[in-house]
Amino acid sequence: MKARIRARFPDKGRDKQKATHGKERPRKIHFMPNISPDLLALGFILYVVFLFSTTCHEAAHALVAKIGGDETAFLGGQVTLNPVPHIQREPWGMVIIPVLMLVLTHSVIGWASAPYDPHWERRHPHRAAWMALAGPATNYTLMVIAAIILRVGWHQGWLHQGSFAENLIGALFSLNLLLGTFNLLPVTPLDGSTAIMLFMGETRAQRYLDWLRGNSYGILGLVVALFAFPYVYAPIESFARQVFLRSHF
Repeated sequence: MKARIRARFPDKGRDKQKATHGKERPRKIHFMPNISPDLLALGFILYVVFLFSTTCHEAAHALVAKIGGDETAFLGGQVTLNPVPHIQREPWGMVIIPVLMLVLTHSVIGWASAPYDPHWERRHPHRAAWMALAGPATNYTLMVIAAIILRVGWHQGWLHQGSFAENLIGALFSLNLLLGTFNLLPVTPLDGSTAIMLFMGETRAQRYLDWLRGNSYGILGLVVALFAFPYVYAPIESFARQVFLRSHF
């Protein structure tokens, strides 16, 4: 779902030139773009779905960590679907940058995080891997729920094409497919880089963690992920839409 905002900014040089001649009547300068109600509604839908999906993602991390014996995130108030504690932890990634990107690029980009005990992670690498996997698994679960609602709504006739409800649920499907897939990429600092420890023995996983946490590859990992993701995501998205939505949406 893409929305474009076109804004015309006043030409200051031309206005100054006209003012010197004194032949033009003063003009009103509008600093806000002419945004239609439909465009505002789409932006609102994207942000609400992003906020809800990211909150569920981080709450799942925190819950599984608590079950596995690490109460760091639980004590920080992250085991909740209330977005406020998550926003308080990452206000830039949850509010400021997503809203700015919506206005400037017409898409949502943001991030969030849940705290954990690195000593617990090293003692229990497989539990840490399940904790990492919980976030993307939650996104995929939300995606499946959204697909079921869409299919039932279309079949029963109470979900109309282009309606607010269809756009909202469609965004829930698309954004959670994207979030789940992106976070499963096996590069730091994404969840996939920790989740792959499920396929390692405990000793090897601990050595892998020592290497992973002992190097500052976070920025490089994100660059690689952002470059590779479009190539990875395109066939996955096509497959998911064909299987779950029959390419209807």
